[in-house]
Amino acid sequence: MAAKAPTIPLLTPYKLGKFNLSHRVVLAPMARNRCYGYVPQPHAILYYSQRTSKGGLLITEATIVSDTSLGFPESPGIWTTEQVDAWKPIVDAVHAKGGIFFCQIVHVGRVSNPAPISSTDKPLTPQIPSNGTDVPQFAPPRRLRSDEIPGIVNEFRLAARNAIAAGFDGVEIHGAHGFLIDQFMKDQVNDRTDQYGGSLENRCRFALEIVEAVANEIGAERVGIRLSPFADYLESGDSNPKELGLYMAESLNKYGILYCHMVEPRMNGVLEKPNTSDSLLPMRKAFKGSFIVAGGYDREEGNNAIIENRTDLVAYGRLFLANPDLPRRFELDVLINKYNRETFYTSDPVIGYTDYPFLEDSA
Repeated sequence: MAAKAPTIPLLTPYKLGKFNLSHRVVLAPMARNRCYGYVPQPHAILYYSQRTSKGGLLITEATIVSDTSLGFPESPGIWTTEQVDAWKPIVDAVHAKGGIFFCQIVHVGRVSNPAPISSTDKPLTPQIPSNGTDVPQFAPPRRLRSDEIPGIVNEFRLAARNAIAAGFDGVEIHGAHGFLIDQFMKDQVNDRTDQYGGSLENRCRFALEIVEAVANEIGAERVGIRLSPFADYLESGDSNPKELGLYMAESLNKYGILYCHMVEPRMNGVLEKPNTSDSLLPMRKAFKGSFIVAGGYDREEGNNAIIENRTDLVAYGRLFLANPDLPRRFELDVLINKYNRETFYTSDPVIGYTDYPFLEDSA
């Protein structure tokens, strides 16, 4: 009798609310800068469907909630009818292969141009992207008045409604990596003295108001959030990231959302391997819903995270970018394609986007 193949933790099924996942390998949200004029393009149909497996969870690249957040010209949006209609065939292609598809919605705040808004009026210094070229310059932001904030919350609510209209299974609120929500939460940026600044509770108020509005609009069972308490991207750091992460994990329970997606601590903004010196485990224990981790995991590290119950799911970015059949490669434990960082953010609809080979192409 043949020996039974060992169980691979990353490839075990998982019940994510009403969604039956066939494995625990998640396509992480990754900016690809190929959506011209803020409108998703047909080449995204192939890109996302290539990375779809039956019962697999995919999260879109950061998708802009309104025209007050025009930070990256080749990012997709979801505030117009044209954008919603452009997303529909992309979503249909993922669903046709049995995938579960969430749309990550974002407001970039002071990374916007030409009239950025933020929690603060502190300017952002020019940023050098990973390709080392085209250093963006940002105008000084305008501090949002407290009476304007409900309007921004409403933009997230409407974006969530539009995502469901486009056919998405749910939305992930982008509360990470130095964008607007993070600009409110982090004390390195937020210097307000009103009800949205000062104490930890006040700084997290904006994020939680968005969560509540989105959950009320589309149902908490369709809502996730991504947080990076330890990161200092775009000069958005916090003096006590552990306390921030734990407070948010506990506070989110009130709204009964589907999942919390947290990014491991990073060093100098680039993490090749998870750094467990500042563990996400306290946040994982505090949050009552499903938990997703991200941040440089490989196959072994992802399996260990599942075995040790440090997470329910593991999100993969660069590895999934370069390996459209990543779950299959994990199953067979074979060599994976190397990613080319120079083509992460080009506008080419093929090169560095849909031309990474599948296993059968490499045989």
